[in-house]
Amino acid sequence: MKNSIIVLTLLFTTLFFGQDQYTQGMQKAFSLWGEGKSTEAANMFERISTVEQDNWLPYYYVAQINTIASFGEKDEKVLKQQLDKAQEFIDIAKAISPNNPEIMVQQAMTHTAWIAFDGATYGMTLSGKVAALYAKAEQLAPENPRVIFSKAEWDMGSARYFGQDITPYCADVERSLELFANFKPESTFHPNWGADRAEATLENCGKK
Repeated sequence: MKNSIIVLTLLFTTLFFGQDQYTQGMQKAFSLWGEGKSTEAANMFERISTVEQDNWLPYYYVAQINTIASFGEKDEKVLKQQLDKAQEFIDIAKAISPNNPEIMVQQAMTHTAWIAFDGATYGMTLSGKVAALYAKAEQLAPENPRVIFSKAEWDMGSARYFGQDITPYCADVERSLELFANFKPESTFHPNWGADRAEATLENCGKK
């Protein structure tokens, strides 16, 4: 009995400190990101992922940081390095958490970064994939504000590209803001971004 208690105590202690290290590491990574140190933050998330191999979140954030950095990047070599890294980590995240709408949105964003860099080259091959990802994400999570907003943002970009009116999609942005107001992430570290971008987008729609 005594030995069992010792084993259980050691087990709970290990779990506690392991979780504590994860929490501290994630907090540090988000802090670096908030300070504008994106490379350092991505490196921290990557280090966490080597320990938290069954947790999709650190992989997701490595992909997100590299994708965000790619928008506006003019050097194709740098862009490819960043987006290849993003895709590598998205693939792992998808393997850990299949049919995850948050990961689908991230995958769509990574494809969009390629399209934004060279629409003539990548638009034909990736636009359909982006639209399909958003359609599936919306089917799986119709109340997720990032899904609704990101899909609306994509639809607006497509409409602008073809010289069409973006107004029909403003209602979707407005709906996403209602969802953002009531959204509660599963944990402190689960995705919770997008409300500020939705606000800015709605202003451009002349709705607010």
